[in-house]
Amino acid sequence: MTYEPGTLEGERQLLSDEARPRRRRRWIIALLVVLAAAGAWFVFGREKAAPPAAAPSEAGAPNVTVVVPGSQAVARTVSATGSLAARREMPVGVAGEGGMVSRVLVEPGQWVGAGQVLATVDRSVQAQTAASLAAQIGVAQSDLTLAQAELQRAQSLVDRGFISKADVQRRIATRDAAAARLQVSRAALSEQRARNARLDIRAPAAGLILTRGVEPGQIVSSGTGVLFRMAKGGEMEMRAQLSEGDLQAVRTGSRATVMPVGDTRGFAGQVWQVAPIIDPQTRQGIARIALSYDPALRPGGFASAAITTNAGSAPELPQSALQSDEDGNYVFIVDRANKAQRRNVTLGPVDNNKVAIATGLTGNERVVLSAGAFLNSGQKVTPILRRGS
Repeated sequence: MTYEPGTLEGERQLLSDEARPRRRRRWIIALLVVLAAAGAWFVFGREKAAPPAAAPSEAGAPNVTVVVPGSQAVARTVSATGSLAARREMPVGVAGEGGMVSRVLVEPGQWVGAGQVLATVDRSVQAQTAASLAAQIGVAQSDLTLAQAELQRAQSLVDRGFISKADVQRRIATRDAAAARLQVSRAALSEQRARNARLDIRAPAAGLILTRGVEPGQIVSSGTGVLFRMAKGGEMEMRAQLSEGDLQAVRTGSRATVMPVGDTRGFAGQVWQVAPIIDPQTRQGIARIALSYDPALRPGGFASAAITTNAGSAPELPQSALQSDEDGNYVFIVDRANKAQRRNVTLGPVDNNKVAIATGLTGNERVVLSAGAFLNSGQKVTPILRRGS
C-alpha cells in the first residue's frame, strides 16, 4: 500500500521515516554511557577496594616462620613399679603375761578406734587374785584404824603417868607400820588390775585391721608374736623402686599417679619420702608415695606409678622445628642478618608434642618452626615471627 505525497497519510509516513534514525542514535548514546560508567567502576573501584600489597621480601629470600621460645618450667615424668603397703603398719601382740584367748572381736578390713578391744584373754585366775588383794586392803585399813585409836588413848594417859613415853612411841610405830601395810596393799591391787587390763588386746591407734592371726581358745603370751596388723589411719603407700638416675630427679612433694595391677583407675598420690641409700645389689632406691585409703589399694599388691618431677627451666619447641642427621639433633635459627644458621642442641623431656631443649639454646633466638630441612647454613631468609607459640 502506497501513499501519495500531499495527502494526510503521506505526511505521517514521511515523519515516521525521519524519526527512526534519531531514536536509534539516542539508544546508541545511552548504551555507550552505561558501558563507560561500568568500565570506570571496574578500573577505579577495584583499585580502591584492593587490599594493600604485602611488604616485598628480599629478592630470592624464602619466607620462613620463626618463634622465640623463651624459657618455661619443664616437667619430667618418671615411670616406676613397686608394691603397695600400709604407710604406718602397726603390729599388735600380747603386752601382758597372756593366757587363753576367750574372744576375738574384729575382722580384717574393719575400722577400729584408738584403744578399742580387739581380743580378750581369759582372766578368771587373775580376777580371784585381784579380789584377794582387795580383801587385804580391808584388813590393812582395819589394822590402821585400831593402831590410830590405841595411840590416841595412850597420848591421853601419858600426862597422868599411867603410860610411859616409851609406850606412846611404840604405839606411834605400830600406827605407821599399819599405814605402810595399807599402802602396800593398795599398790598390789593397782598392779594386779593393770595386769588384768593388759589381758585385753587393744588397738594402739585408730586405723584399719589388715590381718588377724589369733582365734578363740588359742594360748598366747608375750612370745607368741603378732596377733593383728593394722594400718594407722588407713593410710597407704606405694614403695616405688627407681634407678639411681631417676631417684636423683624425684623430690619430696612430687605428684604421682599410681595404678594397681588389675585396676584401670589412677590414684593420685604424693612422694613423702625418698630413700637416703641405694641398694648396692640392685642399684635402686625407693620413693614412698603416700595414698589415701581405697579398697582397691591392697597392701602387698603390685602397682605402677608415673611421678611428675620438675626438670628445671628450658626452652620448648614443637617437634617440627627439630632436625637430625649423623651429627645429632639440630635446629635452624635466624641471625641478625636474617641468615639461617644451624645450631646443635641436646634434647630434654618430651611432653604434649613439645620437646624441651636441654642445651644449645637460651630461648632468646629466632628458631625456624618448619622447613628446616630445605635450608642451608648462611642462606638468606625472610623471617615471619609467629606469636603465642
